[in-house]
Amino acid sequence: MSAVPPLLTRVQAQLAELETQGLRRRLQTAETPCAPEVVVNGETRLAFNSNDYLGLANHPRIVAALQDGARLYGAGSGASHLISGHSQAHAQLEERLAELQAAHIPQVRALYFCTGFMANLAVLGALVDVDREGCEVFSESLNHASLIDGMRLARARVQRYPHLDVATLAQQLSESTARHKIVVTDSVFSMDGDIAPLRELLTLCEQHQALLLVDDAHGFGVLGPQGRGALAHCDLHSPNLVYMGTLGKAAGVAGAFVAAHADLIEWMVQRARPYIYTTAAPPALAHALLTSLHILTGDEGDARRAHLRDLIARFSGDARLTALHRLPSDTAVQPVILGSNAAVLAAAAHLQAQGLWITGIRAPTVPAGTARLRITLSAAHTHSHLDRLIDALAQLPASADGAPADRRA
Repeated sequence: MSAVPPLLTRVQAQLAELETQGLRRRLQTAETPCAPEVVVNGETRLAFNSNDYLGLANHPRIVAALQDGARLYGAGSGASHLISGHSQAHAQLEERLAELQAAHIPQVRALYFCTGFMANLAVLGALVDVDREGCEVFSESLNHASLIDGMRLARARVQRYPHLDVATLAQQLSESTARHKIVVTDSVFSMDGDIAPLRELLTLCEQHQALLLVDDAHGFGVLGPQGRGALAHCDLHSPNLVYMGTLGKAAGVAGAFVAAHADLIEWMVQRARPYIYTTAAPPALAHALLTSLHILTGDEGDARRAHLRDLIARFSGDARLTALHRLPSDTAVQPVILGSNAAVLAAAAHLQAQGLWITGIRAPTVPAGTARLRITLSAAHTHSHLDRLIDALAQLPASADGAPADRRA
């Protein structure tokens, strides 16, 4: 038998170190559809950790549309979009997505991607590729990993500005001598639940002839009239806008899209490697998403958003939680900061014993020392679900050293 490769030995040592630090991640297997009540590893739990904000992931009409799409188009696309994989369903979906952003971006066109991560790699790579030497990117410090990796892969010159710090960004833009400037930000920050100051950011971008790339992964479907997202929520209108929205969260299916001026989208078709060199998503998904968008933008979508807002208000205002270290959030993301990895793992285990499923988030997803329970609310939750959550959080035990692990120091 040959010797163990040194690289494998090194991997094993680093896995052991992750275990020691309380940073090792583990898969849990869901055996039922995405819903408030799920069976995970053989146990029934009440889940508060999905991004299914409107409760559409198992909507019967969308499930039926996915089945219809498979009958119409088969199981797969067979090739990339630019070979033979761009179906009628893809084209119709892109037209509908562009319509939803038409009031905010002139001459808008949309491009559909398999995932939001892929969309961000594609848009940043293509934009920087226009003039790599002359381009500078200004990145919000709490941006999603897909944006960070997109900048790295694009080999972009990058300046980071502190979270929500418009004044620092203004100074950076003023001092930059780059020919082309791109400001990049999440809309809803996925681990904190707060919203970027998009109006102020767009004003700065227009003053400095910069593009503003908005990742609306956690806003599309939830924010704005008809759930059209952060641009509608903030009433933004500008050719400087580039918009990315995901379709596997509030929309309940899968994929993502970029909406921008038609010429920018055409440039992505020509130069965005994650678009050109990957097999197109199954057309059945695009077909199902047309039904999802119909629900999302209609009366049922409005009712679901209203119920979600009610749940958020009830959770935020409940007196039983006043001692918890919660970050201020008016969105479906409601973080509870516990601090240490040990504290958040213990809290998640305690909640699991109470029949709840809430994920403990640790570094590097969030800064070290800010480990948290990332609680997410869905329109599929009921008031009784919420009461059960609040009661369980209010009864979290103290940490091993006697200090309340879930309270402010």
